[in-house]
Amino acid sequence: MALDKWADDVLISGLKKTRLVRYIATEEQPGIIEIDNPKNQFGIVIDPLDGSSLIDVNLAVGTIIGIYPGSVLEPGSAIIAAMYILYGPLTTLTLTAGKGVHDFVMDEKGKFTLTQKDVTIPDEKIYAPGALRKDYLPQHAKFIDKLENDGYKLRFSGSFVADMHQILHKGGVFTYPGYKGKENGKLRLLFEANPMGKIITEAGGAISNGKVDILSIKPETIDVRTPIYAGGRKEIQMIEKLMAD
Repeated sequence: MALDKWADDVLISGLKKTRLVRYIATEEQPGIIEIDNPKNQFGIVIDPLDGSSLIDVNLAVGTIIGIYPGSVLEPGSAIIAAMYILYGPLTTLTLTAGKGVHDFVMDEKGKFTLTQKDVTIPDEKIYAPGALRKDYLPQHAKFIDKLENDGYKLRFSGSFVADMHQILHKGGVFTYPGYKGKENGKLRLLFEANPMGKIITEAGGAISNGKVDILSIKPETIDVRTPIYAGGRKEIQMIEKLMAD
């Protein structure tokens, strides 16, 4: 979409101008961009405008960013900082630099002010499930059935940033699984799963592809896709147990 490309151009041009990073990988670019004469060796991964298909119905969208000490083709565990900006009724920034997760809100002058320090995911019963039920694979179907039987309430907007922000603050689990025809999942490891995985893990939660911690996976290319289960530790343990049976 045009707005995706515009957001991508704004972020890339700003990073090129400052030369604060060496490597840039975004969901809109076919390869890794390397900056000439960088001031630092950081690598940055960006989903410039997550949830952009919802713009025409005025639902929340956002920007996801992960920062590596060097190459971006490393496991998510190497990320030194991650953040997302949510463009909703308020423009908010959620950030971790490896020492907790913190929320900020932007004021009318464009300045971000701390609103909540050391956010931790609560133990509540919400689930945000992607993919069509008719395409669920057997173990995932059992997982969803168990959540529903345990009284989890369905809350899914179709914006990964917005749905994960809700899970972070209200508990439960987000999932976009592997499914029939797309067994490797829909969402991208580098631009969506790893930065959000860093944030949810720092908040006391966990992220998995259903079998292993997503942050342990080393990507071979920038366009690798993965099933995602992200949220409370008990929900992640539940799906991993089901997948192992």
